[in-house]
Amino acid sequence: MSVVPQSRLELLSEMEDRYEKKDVDYFIKLLDHKDYVIRTRATCILVDIGGEDKIPYIAKVLKNDPNELVRHEAAFSLGQMCYRSGIMPLEDATQNDPSIFVRHEAAIALGVIGSQDARKTLEKALDDPAEPVRDSAVVALSNLQFMEKLSKNEKFAKLTGG
Repeated sequence: MSVVPQSRLELLSEMEDRYEKKDVDYFIKLLDHKDYVIRTRATCILVDIGGEDKIPYIAKVLKNDPNELVRHEAAFSLGQMCYRSGIMPLEDATQNDPSIFVRHEAAIALGVIGSQDARKTLEKALDDPAEPVRDSAVVALSNLQFMEKLSKNEKFAKLTGG
C-alpha cells in the first residue's frame, strides 16, 4: 500500500478551507492538477458548490482528463447535477469514451437526468461491445420509460435511474 504524499494532504486541507469560502476559481484551476486524486476531489467539490455554470468545466474533465477514474467521476457528477446542458457531454462519452467504465457511468447518468432527449444515444448503447455498457443502457432506458409513463415522484425516479 502506498503512502499518501504529504503534499496531497496539505493540499486537501487547503481545499477544505477554500471550499468553506466557495472559491470556485480555485477549484476550476485544480481540474488541471497533476494529481488525479486532487482532480477528482475538485470535480466533486465544484458539483457540490452547484450551479449550471459549472457544467462546461465538468464536461471538459469528462472529455479530456487522461485518467478514466476522473472521467467516471465527471460522468457521475453530471448525472447528479441533473441539468439538460449535461446531456450532450454524457452522450458523447457514452458513444465515444475508450473506457468501458466511463461509457457505463455516462449511460447511467443519462438515465438519472431522465430526459427523453437521450433516448437515441441510449438505444445505440444497447449495441456497445461491452456488456456493462449495454446493461447500463437498459437501466437508463427503463428509467426514461418509468419517468415518462408511470412516475409522479421525480425524486424516486431519479434514484431508480442509477
